[in-house]
Parts: sequence; structure tokens; C-alpha cells
Amino acid sequence: MQCSEAEIGSLFLFEKLAPDQLARLCREGRVERFEPGPVYAEGEPATCFYVLLEGTLVLSSRIGGQDVEVNRSSSRGVYAGAFHAYLGDRVRQVYVSSLRVIEPSRFFVLPAETFARVMHEWFPMGVHLLEGLFFGTKNTQQAIGQRERLQALGSLSAGLTHELNNPAAAAVRATSALRERVAGMRHKLGAIAAGPYRRDSLQILVEVQERTAERVAKATTLSPLEASDLEDAISDWLDDHGIEGGWQLAPTFVQAGLDTDWLDQVALAVGEDILEGAVRWLNYTVETELLMNEIEDSTTRVSTLVNAARQYSQLDRAPYQVADVHELLDSTLLMLAAKIGPHITVVKDYDRTLPKIPAYPGELNQVWTNLIDNAVSAMNTGDDAPGTLTVRTARDEDHLLVEFGDTGPGIPEDIRDRVFDPFFTTKPVGQGTGLGLDISWRIVVNKHHGDLRVQSIPGDTRFQVRLPLTATGPDTPQEPS
Repeated sequence: MQCSEAEIGSLFLFEKLAPDQLARLCREGRVERFEPGPVYAEGEPATCFYVLLEGTLVLSSRIGGQDVEVNRSSSRGVYAGAFHAYLGDRVRQVYVSSLRVIEPSRFFVLPAETFARVMHEWFPMGVHLLEGLFFGTKNTQQAIGQRERLQALGSLSAGLTHELNNPAAAAVRATSALRERVAGMRHKLGAIAAGPYRRDSLQILVEVQERTAERVAKATTLSPLEASDLEDAISDWLDDHGIEGGWQLAPTFVQAGLDTDWLDQVALAVGEDILEGAVRWLNYTVETELLMNEIEDSTTRVSTLVNAARQYSQLDRAPYQVADVHELLDSTLLMLAAKIGPHITVVKDYDRTLPKIPAYPGELNQVWTNLIDNAVSAMNTGDDAPGTLTVRTARDEDHLLVEFGDTGPGIPEDIRDRVFDPFFTTKPVGQGTGLGLDISWRIVVNKHHGDLRVQSIPGDTRFQVRLPLTATGPDTPQEPS
């Protein structure tokens, strides 16, 4: 269609241009008429710059496998397309959204190369300013995003160090105590060997020792009142049988799940003449078994934490793989246990029948971290008031739903639509960058082709992550090793 210099000169975008500039635009550009339907699609090479002359355009972005409308306008002069062409090959020149028209519409269309040239020739200072703004903002977002990740890593490292220190210190203490008990057992063994014990008595004593060790392994936990009553009963039994210091031995026997019936069996098996030596020998046995149990529990806890850290970091895994979301959630919750604190109750409402999904596990763990951290911050009112963090998984048609619910004060309706905007935060200055939810949104939507939403009323805020059950991109996920 014929290009009218007067028509394009009447648009707010070109109204300050000189006649020769308008003439060049008409000479190198063109006017096109489009019937209702698509003009270009998101991700295609950005070859043209479009300015609306007449009609109605709709811009949409691909989110979670669906086209979501982001703008609709009938205003003359609104533009779309290759408006980053002036940046050249420093950025990937593709359409960042899809454009369609819903009625017959006319556009002034300028080739991307021409748009880039006229920008550099006519507005060199403006181009430099725009370049600085574009790359400066991009670098700032990357730097702050990296800082936020480092802060999260530092917080996780501090929490992991704290969690590892407790079982490690317990194992060290138990090992030191075990060395003392083994030394005492060797001394007692020497005394028994030098004593007037018959061979059959020693054999019986060893058998009793084995049965005692088995009882320790099966010991159950008693209430404080039950334990106190049993200690008194055992102490009285030891006093009645002439064994001094019964009150010192009783707590160990109670912890091991032993009672007066067991002591009666020991007395019957070994006889009164060697009963005291046998009881003290068995006391060493019980103590060593309890200490070895403590060491086993502590080292198992350390191993569990290390495995959780490895699962969380995904350092030894493929970036894109078939993953169990529940394993990722559990590792993140374990890594954040110290930050969550004892006053917040964690409820896991998992649907264990859900299949594994193709995902980038390391990046999903970052999403879980951001959402859990926000939920915990919302419930931390400064007075250690109780709160509940609910992590729920479920199937939502062809998506897997992961929901994080908290009992905090909620997100006011007037700012709810802004929580995913970059640099927007409700945390105090210095405590939040405003990029946590923006990063999470990009990981879920752009990287996984999923969806991230929020629902909130006072006392019930829910962030919902929906992830496709099947791969949606060209990459093939690896099976976990």
C-alpha cells in the first residue's frame, strides 16, 4: 500500500522528524494491511519494526504452554517487533512476543536493518543512552541475582554447618566416652579372669551379655515419670542384693530398656556369688552399646545431611533430567531447617503416586528456596509466634502442582499483582533484593514452560507452581544415575 508522509508524520513516534527523514522512512519502509490473524510469532527472527496506523493489535507471551495476552491496543502509533534492532548482534534478535490483529489493520513496516541505521544516524546520543540503559539494567539484574544466590548459599551454609555440628560433636563426645568404657571393660575383664570364676559361670556370663546387647537394641522410649519409677525400682533391687551405688547404675539400665525382671534372670543365671561382678560387667556392656548407638545415630545424621546437600546442589547430576519432585522438596526443607526454626510447623501433604518429571532440579531447588524463605519471613513476626508451612503436591490435569502455604498476614490485594516484578519487595531495606520471585518466575515459566501463581488472604497465602508432566522442549532429559 502507498506510504503517506503526512500520515506517518502525524504519529507521536515520528511527529518531530524533518520532511526529508519522513521521506526516507516512506522510501525504505512500507504500509501493509493485515486481515484478522497472526502477524508474527514469539521466538521467530525479528526482521521488522511495526507501527499501528489503523485497527487493533494484541500482543501475547507464551506462558506455561499457553499464549497469555499482555497488551491490546487500538491507539495509532503503538509499536512492536524489532525495537531492539539498534543493539545489533550483541543480543539475539528475535520477537519477544507474538503479534496478531483482531480486525483488518494497517501497519507502517520498517525493516529491522533500516530501523537500526536510522536510529544510529539520527539519534546517536539516544542510542548510546538506550544501550547503556539496556545493558546496565541487564548487568544490574544479573549482579543482584548473583548476590541473592550467594546470600541464599551463605544462609544455607550457615544452617548446614549448624546442623552438622550437633551430630558431629555428639559423635566426638560419644567416642571419647566409649574409649573410657572400653578401658573399664578391659580392667573388669582382667578382674574376672583373675577371680574365682568357674568356666561354666564365665560362659553363662557371656551368654547373658549377648542377650543384654539384644535388649539394648530393642529398647523403647519411656515417659519421664515411667523412667523415674523404673530407676527407683532398679536402685532398690540393687541395694537389696548388696550392690553398692545402685542409684548410679539404674539410669543406664533404664535407658537400655532393662528392668527388675531382667535382673532376676541375671541373678538366677550367674548366682549370688558373682552377681555384683556380673552386674557391673553388664553395666559396661550396656554403656558401650548405648554409646555405639549414639555414634551410629550421629554419623547417620551427618550422612543424611551430606546427601541432602548433594541432592540440593545437584553438583553430580545432569542439568536436565527426570527428577522426583519430592526428593527435591525434602532436600530443600532439610537444608532450610535451621532457618525455618522450631516455632514453625512443617506439614508435608505429598501425593506419592505422582510420576517423576523432566526438569532442571538445581534450578527448581532455587525456586523452592525462594518460596519457602518468603513464607518463613512472612510468619516471622518477631515474637516467635507459631506458624504452619504446608508443602503440598498434586496432579493438575497434565501438570504437577507444588503448593507452598503459610499462615502469615497475607499479601495486600493492591500489591498482589506486583510481587513477581523485578526489584519489588515488601521486606525491610537490606533484607530483600526484590528478585527472588522474579527469578523463580523465570525458572518456572521460561525454563520449564510451567506456571507460577499466588492466592492470598490473611492467614492463608499460597504460591502454586505448575510443572508439565512431559518434556515440552527439544532437549531430552537424562535418567538419574
